[in-house]
Amino acid sequence: MHKGKGMKFVGDSRISAERKPNIPKDYSEYPGRTEAFWPNFLLKEWLVGAVFLVGFLSLTVAHPSPLEGMADPTNAAYIPLPDWYFLFLYQLLKYEFASGTFSLIGIIVLPGLAFGALLLAPFLDQGPGRRPHQRPVAVGMMLLGLAAVMWLTYESSSHVDWETRAEANKPIPPSAIEIDKEDPGYAIYEGNCMSCHGEDLTGGPAAPALIGTEHSAEEIAKIAQEGIGSMPPDQFQGTDEELKQLVDFIVSVNEGTE
Repeated sequence: MHKGKGMKFVGDSRISAERKPNIPKDYSEYPGRTEAFWPNFLLKEWLVGAVFLVGFLSLTVAHPSPLEGMADPTNAAYIPLPDWYFLFLYQLLKYEFASGTFSLIGIIVLPGLAFGALLLAPFLDQGPGRRPHQRPVAVGMMLLGLAAVMWLTYESSSHVDWETRAEANKPIPPSAIEIDKEDPGYAIYEGNCMSCHGEDLTGGPAAPALIGTEHSAEEIAKIAQEGIGSMPPDQFQGTDEELKQLVDFIVSVNEGTE
């Protein structure tokens, strides 16, 4: 057979010889149903995320989290509270069916069922519709979970006086005042007042600071003998001369702060 006779050469290439730009598919034939992930959908996600981030940062600037003093394990009057996003679990553990001998139910079982149901919601409701009324199972479980969290959070925080709590637990900066421990009044203060008002007169969980007090010498002497507020009477155990030395010592410390 001679070359070129009786033979046919067939070319079958699936790759175009011409380079074409990577243009996203035109989704105009599916109006309102789908769109290109890049850049259309991803740009919307970024915009929504940026709005929430700016709103959250603005909220933290306008209402900063209050700082409290150092933890004191000896203060039995202090009631600790978790952060706001755990208040609903904190409230759940107050109920009889989720506390005490049933604490595992409140700690593991109920939260596990709730979060597990939310994770399974997309698989339980696989309808093609995207509107809320077309996804009754997923939307209903989401609304039920949201309502439960909001109610438990409200129940846990409604009775708390947040301003009073923040004021009572404010951090006490270290005192820059030098306390004259050689003063005879300091020894009397040490034996009668230090356990409540602190070594450097900055106060404690159950007693206010004596530095910066607005009481006069006569009022201080009267309070030491008769008490005031939650301070019971007869806390001072000493003679009149020792009481005078104690009052003079407290007054002298406060004069040093002016």
